[in-house]
Amino acid sequence: MLPFARVTIIGLGLIGSSIARAVRAHMPTVRLTGYDADADVRATVDRLQLCDDVTESAGAAVIDADLVILCVPVGAMAAAAAELAGDLPADAIISDVGSSKAEVLRVLTEALPGATIIPAHPVAGTERSGPEAGFATLFHKRWCIITPGHGADPAAVQRVSEFWRRLGADVETMAPEHHDRVLAVTSHLPHLIAYTIVGTASDLEEVTQSEVIKYSAGGFRDFTRIAASDPTMWRDVFLTNREAVLDMLQRFSEDLTALQRAIRLGKGDDLFDHFTRTRAIRRGIIEQGQDDPAPDFGRSHE
Repeated sequence: MLPFARVTIIGLGLIGSSIARAVRAHMPTVRLTGYDADADVRATVDRLQLCDDVTESAGAAVIDADLVILCVPVGAMAAAAAELAGDLPADAIISDVGSSKAEVLRVLTEALPGATIIPAHPVAGTERSGPEAGFATLFHKRWCIITPGHGADPAAVQRVSEFWRRLGADVETMAPEHHDRVLAVTSHLPHLIAYTIVGTASDLEEVTQSEVIKYSAGGFRDFTRIAASDPTMWRDVFLTNREAVLDMLQRFSEDLTALQRAIRLGKGDDLFDHFTRTRAIRRGIIEQGQDDPAPDFGRSHE
């Protein structure tokens, strides 16, 4: 039995359009309704036939839904919820795909009092955006973290979990606050570092006569890929998860200072030990199926 029969997706960018494609592929009998605040996006989704219906308002999109997934930037969650609140069926489950969870749960609970809210975070994405960037296999073998609040309905949690399993994701459940600390390390801080390094390189372009960009090595290219991610989404993530991000940033700064001291004092053994330990983490990520073990990070040599 399918976990849901009528699914509404609010926000039809990379993640929202990928959910639509994945539902089409894995649960073709589910009726899909979509809405996006951008009329051009709605027109594209309609042209691509990603949904059975594309509505002109959020309220119209949710009228008969049994699952509503908010795929908007976390800073826009409250406004999106308020827009559909008057038309939301009493028995519908509200979920989302935001990268920070405690604040999202708070604003959705405030905007939709009495609603069944089961937040989720599919840990998947690319640097591209928009409905044409989505693809059905985006969530295959990637984690989707379900973050129910205290006292959440276990049956609702199970239904949302099963929905993501049907899309090919591996599902984990954790408290919203714990999720935010974990993702501050594994996702938010790396993006902040990438934005910083690319910004520094941009500032040095005049000094190096464009050689920073011209002679970019693989490591720098990887940073530029991360830094190409959606600016609106990441602005909102850092602001809504600021405490965890600032805590991890402070720890990173302390570790960076220790490495700086080792380099200054010529402590090669300390550097070697540190790099050996961190190299093992990369191997662990590959062993858990979270990245491609192919040489050169799976880059084609054609």
